[in-house]
Amino acid sequence: MDVYEAVASRRAVRGFTDELVPRTVLERVLSAASRAPSGANLQPWRVYVVDGAPLAELKRRTAGRVAAGDTGDEREYEMYPCDLAPPYRRRRTAAAAQRFTALGIAREDGRAREQAVAGNWDCFGAPAALFCYIHREMGPPQWADVGMYLQTAMLLLRDEGLHSCPQMAWSVYHRTVAEIVGPQDDLILFCGVSIGFEDTAAGSVRIHRAPVEETVTFVDG
Repeated sequence: MDVYEAVASRRAVRGFTDELVPRTVLERVLSAASRAPSGANLQPWRVYVVDGAPLAELKRRTAGRVAAGDTGDEREYEMYPCDLAPPYRRRRTAAAAQRFTALGIAREDGRAREQAVAGNWDCFGAPAALFCYIHREMGPPQWADVGMYLQTAMLLLRDEGLHSCPQMAWSVYHRTVAEIVGPQDDLILFCGVSIGFEDTAAGSVRIHRAPVEETVTFVDG
């Protein structure tokens, strides 16, 4: 698979089979992903890979919190600005509409929407997940490094025939994740990434992207 194909086929998959992901594949992917750009070679990411019984226990504990109406832990960072300006609000609204329409969920069906969101904390059925942390003292440039690392890993997963779903949603229950993975106190959970083989029967949607002329300006000589 060439790079263009990997980029084109990568998407946030929200339906996985229970086929196990070989440890050797994950080791190969994450070893190669370590070559992602990193300012001053800080490599500010700290990753925990979870599968098997520990992942099942994490899913069980988190599902219990969700079922009890627990809205989560104190937030350690804001996922989105409180008042999104255009065109960002429009893009987010359109993406949600595409996703729920693909799932056959009506706009007014709040219960079904909640259940769809709760799929995050089951990793959408994926048998493996990684949890990516960053040190608390790091600033915006290092958070950008973490994003480049994760994108590199997700593209490499595509080359292995695997899919993924990056999920900031896991930061909502970061204390439960910490119970399983035992991170150092000086780390913040940025996101989880579900990893596995796509369940093609689950249905999928590719979210539209803005046209290039809306986001790119060529300054000619």
